[in-house]
Amino acid sequence: MSRKFNETDIKIFNKLAPELNGNIISNMGHQYLFILRPISHKIAESAEDFRRRIDILTDDELEYLLGLALIGKEDIRSLEEDDIDSFIDVIAERLSIDKSRELKLYLGIV
Repeated sequence: MSRKFNETDIKIFNKLAPELNGNIISNMGHQYLFILRPISHKIAESAEDFRRRIDILTDDELEYLLGLALIGKEDIRSLEEDDIDSFIDVIAERLSIDKSRELKLYLGIV
């Protein structure tokens, strides 16, 4: 899969990982393909840290990431298990239970 970050992606990524100082290139030398996966696997120090990071997003930014996830452009399935749960919980708390159910259905979580 090839995906180039747009302005919104870069803004959200930088908000979630300010310590990277705007760098969207992985240690392997390619641009990250997803926003949340590197946060989950490389940047967040714990499940609590991941949750704290996504909690700072606006509702519009969460809605944007949810939309990307539901069309397969944001890889939620490969996040750390606790981070998947945190993302679903934040969607339920901040957006709606129905949207969290839609995400769970997409992910095959009953």
